[in-house]
Amino acid sequence: MMREYLTQMEAAKKGIITPEISAVAEKEYRTPEEIADLVARGQAAICANRLHTCLRPNGVGSMLRTKINVNLGVSKDCRDYDEEMKKVMAAVNMGAEAIMDLSSHGDTQVFRKKLVSECPAMIGTVPVYDGVLHYRRDLSELSAKDLIDVVRLHAEDGVDFMTLHCGITRKTIEQIKKHKRKMNIVSRGGSLVFAWMCMTGEENPFYEYYDEILDICREYDVTISLGDACRPGCLADAGDVCQIEELVRLGELTKRAWEKDVQIMVEGPGHMPLDQIEANMKLQQTICLGAPFYVLGPLVTDIAPGYDHITSAIGGAIAATAGAAFLCYVTPAEHLALPNLEDVKAGIMASKIAAHAADIAKKIPHARDIDDAMADARRTLDWEKQWECALDPETAKRIRAERAPENDDSCSMCGKFCAVRSMNKALSGEYIDIL
Repeated sequence: MMREYLTQMEAAKKGIITPEISAVAEKEYRTPEEIADLVARGQAAICANRLHTCLRPNGVGSMLRTKINVNLGVSKDCRDYDEEMKKVMAAVNMGAEAIMDLSSHGDTQVFRKKLVSECPAMIGTVPVYDGVLHYRRDLSELSAKDLIDVVRLHAEDGVDFMTLHCGITRKTIEQIKKHKRKMNIVSRGGSLVFAWMCMTGEENPFYEYYDEILDICREYDVTISLGDACRPGCLADAGDVCQIEELVRLGELTKRAWEKDVQIMVEGPGHMPLDQIEANMKLQQTICLGAPFYVLGPLVTDIAPGYDHITSAIGGAIAATAGAAFLCYVTPAEHLALPNLEDVKAGIMASKIAAHAADIAKKIPHARDIDDAMADARRTLDWEKQWECALDPETAKRIRAERAPENDDSCSMCGKFCAVRSMNKALSGEYIDIL
């Protein structure tokens, strides 16, 4: 029996409650009708390619739980696909809702198909990376049609969302030359599109043939993540004319996608001073009509290589509180190397803490329940219950075991000076033994 709709947005507009909408509603403690309304208006996206049959659906939107994306993939220097697959499954087990394959070496289609067939998280890609690899030709030798055909290939392979740098045009070339940014373009995909335009003299194919791309995405129900090619790569470039001009164009492209029932996310910074983040989120919500905002960080300082999962978590918590819906994790290896498994874990944990803190601040339904349960467990010194409430119970258990206290009803920091122990005894009328 044929579906009565092609995309989740089309279904929502028709009042059809899809299985994916129902699944998201249950996770978010909302009614299916509430989720359908958000999807119909473009305020939430359910990234779910109809060919990704093992997907566990999630909704991305500022009124829903903040979601986490994990960037993975091989490079010429780190080529082990099996190792990347281990990272993928570890990331899913740690609670990542999306995996983005940024592979830049080898037969990427094999890995991409494996992801779609085995991974229950949303799968994202950046097709422009794959142009050179798929055709085995240098960038300047690729035609506009070649690049659009790669978009179709990724849709046919089952990816749920694609980052497409549709918002830069030949006008951007002049802007970059004129405004003398400190870091120019730091988006890998954006730099490739920029370079292609410079070498060929042609317009950005992802902008020029946007309607054709929308038809492809509608056919497979692929969500477009409108890439921010001009995102700031350092504090000095935050909020400049190149970033804002591109954002205005992304707002126009958002409306065109919704007219064809194609779901949209809009990507954001980048590096940004802490005091500018909230204003940037509000500006995006206004220009892009409340479409889900997907941010990398933002990183609030440029001087912490090795600790950028922390600089990112600080910015991410503020961004999500102010309306960002999707946090792309940043690992300690950012700016330095391809992340290993330990880096991936550190990046996910930092992003999950940021997302959860924002959800509490936004009063997302039941977001604080686990914190209240942790407080109860700590008051009663119930260590097993504390492990159940912890985001990373294994690390918590290890630290306590390595520095075990003399008495189980305390920790090695306080011993019998423990405030919780003293208060419990005092309130129950017990003698408080310290020495």
